[in-house]
Amino acid sequence: MPDKKKFYITTAIAYTSRKPHIGNAYDIVLADMIARYKRQMGYEVFLQTGSDEHGQKIEEYANQAGITPKEYVDRVSAQIKEVWDSLNTSYDKFIRTTDSDHEKVIGKIFKKLYDQGDIYKGQYEGKYCVPCESFFTASQLVDGKCPDCGRDVIDAKEEAYFLKLSKYQDQLLRYYEENPDFIMPESRKNEMINNFLKPGLSDLCVSRTSFRWGIPVPFDEKHVVYVWIDALSNYITGIGYDPDGSSEQFDRLWPADLHVIGKDIVRFHTIYWPIILMALGLPLPKQVLGHPWLLVGEDKMSKSRGNVIYADELAKRFGADAVRYYLLAEMPFTQDGTITYESFITKYNTDLANTLGNLVNRSIAMANKYFGGKVKAGENPGAQSLALRKEAAEAVARYHEKMEIYHGADACDVVFGLAKRCNKYIDETTPWALAKEESRRAELENVLYDLLECIRLIGWMLKPIMPACAASIQTQLACAVEEDRFGAATAYATGPAEPLFARLDAEKVLAELAKEKESEPQKAENAVTLAEIALEDFAKVELKTAKVTACEPIPKAKKLLKLTLDDGSGKPRTVASGIAAYYKPEDLIGHTVVVVANLKPATLCGVVSEGMILAADCADTVKVLFADEVPAGSEIR
Repeated sequence: MPDKKKFYITTAIAYTSRKPHIGNAYDIVLADMIARYKRQMGYEVFLQTGSDEHGQKIEEYANQAGITPKEYVDRVSAQIKEVWDSLNTSYDKFIRTTDSDHEKVIGKIFKKLYDQGDIYKGQYEGKYCVPCESFFTASQLVDGKCPDCGRDVIDAKEEAYFLKLSKYQDQLLRYYEENPDFIMPESRKNEMINNFLKPGLSDLCVSRTSFRWGIPVPFDEKHVVYVWIDALSNYITGIGYDPDGSSEQFDRLWPADLHVIGKDIVRFHTIYWPIILMALGLPLPKQVLGHPWLLVGEDKMSKSRGNVIYADELAKRFGADAVRYYLLAEMPFTQDGTITYESFITKYNTDLANTLGNLVNRSIAMANKYFGGKVKAGENPGAQSLALRKEAAEAVARYHEKMEIYHGADACDVVFGLAKRCNKYIDETTPWALAKEESRRAELENVLYDLLECIRLIGWMLKPIMPACAASIQTQLACAVEEDRFGAATAYATGPAEPLFARLDAEKVLAELAKEKESEPQKAENAVTLAEIALEDFAKVELKTAKVTACEPIPKAKKLLKLTLDDGSGKPRTVASGIAAYYKPEDLIGHTVVVVANLKPATLCGVVSEGMILAADCADTVKVLFADEVPAGSEIR
């Protein structure tokens, strides 16, 4: 569509280690809001998202699950798409870094950079964080731990290829100076300059030999291409870049207009990625938006804490639009947002049911009751009418101002501010009282026209934020006018009034959620806070050591292993344990474990489990507690 201005927007591609939680989903919801708004404003928009599928952590998880890395990422990538789709996101492409065309071009990119001297072979020795897949010098660690995630690091030494970041440092600084809006918010740019560029860039490790799950370096296949070149380059490979000759699509869309990412990966997108592009001779993206995190209460979401909330589960219970609205309305531009079930329900009832739902429902109901649904713009609007129309026009202008700079929460405030003003307008004008006086029928029609026209504008502004809700508003108004100017629709023939959002019984919903959580099988990744118990209660628990003499998977139970234990009683004990994702049978045989020996037997997937072995949550993994130096059958007191 050559007559339209293009807008190419991307999200960070989600890592296929685990199903994404609601904080991970903010990326795609924010990007989708921006994409929908730009389409509404007449742009040719291309929204790309996807999954990052290579690396040491993936290889380890697949090994623990007893499947191939490709089988593992196929499963998780499908979950990512399901979550994105559950939120009604309108992406144009979902790229996977295991796509054959992406892998082929990554090999070409690596060779091009090597041939021109921007990549060289060397030796890496330093600190490495496995979860973040990042290398650090000792001086970059915080209290001896990874500066990004706070986890332990390991010593690493291996042959590797390096990208000459230092060669492009001055050029990147000049780009920052010449493009002051390149990084948003500005505080993120200051972090990059003060923490990384001013101290001086070290060359970047861009290959690995300690694992095999990656794209082979084309001229040295004992190396695999490391995450930075592989994952970051999706933004160009996904639209047809090829060093040997790019596609028409790439030429039309690149450079990207906006990368939407989390604040924790700003460094990779504003230092490593621009330098890769400079080395390739390509233009840099116009803007990088590093948004804050979504916390549960005041904590980061963590499976080990048991506080993970999943977006698709929320959407199934409350609707996709409600989840989208909460994410967009409750995430400030520069500070972390927060979510709890309590805050979600409160926001739902206050804004969606009371403010918006009530306004639309009673306005359309009055139009149907008093005018048979046929309402037209009247003449000689009064002072109250003129004041509301002026406020509506100002709200639309402020909405555009906030949306143009991607301040989603502020844009939501503007829309719901107008809805609140309309509810107040109803109280001020008392249409039910006007309806009692035939002489004031024209005045009543003016009031209802003002309300319907404001609701149309509210629906228009909500299209990028809550698309299904906006469509319902348009249907109930029976109005196809798409202009954002008050008075653009001169008459209405409203349809039946349908509630947009039914008010939730907070106490009932919270009780249901608590009951569901209690009824779920205890999962190793979900830590649970239990009530305090007395010493005599603890004394009822019999803990014994037992040696694993045999171990095997349980058919049709992907999470369970069947362990045969020698607990010193002379009789084998069978335990079914949900650790198949973390251990192979051969990893357990011969080890001594701690077992709850007097637990009531339970049948799990056809296996009678006579106890429970003890294991510990460790970030994104689980570790069985071994007691190999203690004889089997020993009591633990």
